Order: sequence, then structure tokens, then C-alpha cells
Amino acid sequence: MITISLCMIVKNEERVLARCLDSLSGLMDEIIIVDTGSTDRTIEIAKQYTDQVYSYPWKQDFSAARNYSFSKASKEYIYVADADEVLDEANKKKFADLKKVLLPEIDIVQMYYGNQLQYNTTYNYDKEYRPKLYKRIREFRWVDPLHERVALEPVVYDSEITILHMPENNHGKRDFSLMEAVTRDGRAVSDHLHTMYAKELFITGDDEDFLHAKAFFEKSIHAPEISMERLKEAALVLARCYRLEKKPVKFFKYAMKDMLTESCSEGCYEIGMYYMEEKDYAEAMVWFENAIANTKPIFYAAYGDEYAKNALELCKKI
Repeated sequence: MITISLCMIVKNEERVLARCLDSLSGLMDEIIIVDTGSTDRTIEIAKQYTDQVYSYPWKQDFSAARNYSFSKASKEYIYVADADEVLDEANKKKFADLKKVLLPEIDIVQMYYGNQLQYNTTYNYDKEYRPKLYKRIREFRWVDPLHERVALEPVVYDSEITILHMPENNHGKRDFSLMEAVTRDGRAVSDHLHTMYAKELFITGDDEDFLHAKAFFEKSIHAPEISMERLKEAALVLARCYRLEKKPVKFFKYAMKDMLTESCSEGCYEIGMYYMEEKDYAEAMVWFENAIANTKPIFYAAYGDEYAKNALELCKKI
């Protein structure tokens, strides 16, 4: 049977931390909780479950805090949990069974992350695989009988375990604030983070969030050797910004960049909204219909469905 270290980073989670830890009882051989600045009873609650509670100064960097929590682990595998996650009894049994039989060559175990839509999180899906259990010390192996090489890709196992994500609020505003700090400090932004920033804006961002992001995406769209995917993301954000600012020349400059490749629902929706605001409802309807029937969303399904349909119906009634 493998041994597991639970590694968590927390801040002001007094309402949900005990629920999470209770749902994991009996599965973990070590519990490590890293607090990044709680002002409520989080630390007090954490100490009821483990004596390995550490304070870590918040550096506007979740990865740094995660790495610190991993540095404290001593067991064979590390399980990563957030305080708003719950493992129900059926999946707790699946986890216990997995712990007994997991093969030593497995480096990462993926588990389903569920309940996304029910709790208004920033996703288009209700259930997806996520890596949750990691081998702490990876053993490299040579493979192939000739032209031998070291196997660098981890061995990943997709389990049938489902973790219930049950947040009490949406983290969008927190993420936007952190992203603004990252870009303000001049830190490099990965392609993944660029995509997630644009995606989260289109899912949960309000007008102010878009306008705060404008400078970052203006810079990114002019970066040398920017990929077409990143250019499209930046152009869509900037199109929204310039629509909000009532600057049609710049709006169309960026909205039309969506046409450089296969158009998306978000781009059609933005043009539809522009014409609706200009009271050209017939033209707006053309673009909303395209958002629904002829294109696919890249950020959020609602732009090709609910949002566009609602706007289309509004145009028909005017």
C-alpha cells in the first residue's frame, strides 16, 4: 500500500476546511497545511487535524506556495486538495481501494473534478480530469532495446474517483487582482496563463475587469512571434475593450482579427453587440445568428448559446 502526504495551501477557509479534511479522514498518512495569511480561524481549525501547519508569506504566486507545501512532504505520493473540495463516501472508498493497488510505475493519478456548473465556477463543463495524486520522487527509467532513451513523459493513470468542487463564491475577482499584480511586476506570463486570463474575463469579467486588462493584452498582441492562438485571444479581449470605450475604428481593427482563422462565437457576439448598441438591429441579428449556428465558442459556451440567443430575441422585439 502506498503512503500519501496531503498538501494544501489555505487562506481564510474557516467555513469549509473541516468539511474537506473530514472527507479525507483515514486516507492520508501525513497532512501538511500551508497558510498564506489567514485572519480567521483557519489555522486553529487546521491544527485540530495536524501539527504540520506552516505560515508562508504570500508572494502573489500560487505556484510558489504549492512548491513550499511539497517541500514539506515525506511520503511516497502527494495528494493536492483545495479547501472547497469534498470526497463523498462512494469516492472515498474508491480512493482507499486505489491506495491499496496503485502500481509503483504510476507517476500521476488523475481524478474527475465535478460539480463545476452547479457552483458557478469559471468552466464550460461539469466534470473533467485533473492530476491530483503525484509521486513525490520520480524514478527515471531507460526504455527501448536500442537507440535507448530516458522516459521523460510521466506515467499517468485516469482513475474513476470524482472529487466534488463545492466553493462558496466565485474566485474571479481574486484572480483578476492577482493577474494585474503579475503583469504590473513585469513577470513573464505563460501561454497557459494568457489563455486562462482571457477565458476568465469572458466568463466572469465585468466591464471594469476588461478595461483593467487592456494594457496587458495591448502589449501581448504586439509581442514578437506571438502565436495565432494568443493573438486571437488578445484581439477578442481588446475588441470588447474598444467596444466599451466607443472607439469603432479600433474595435473593428481587433474584431476582424478573429476572421484571420476560423471565426468564433465570441467574435461574432462582439460584432453583434456593436451593431445592437448602434441600433442597427437587423445587422446585429446576422452576427448573433452566426454566433449560434455557424461558429463555435473558444472561451465560454454561452456566447454561442444563451448570450447570443438572448441578444437575438431582444433585437427581434425592438
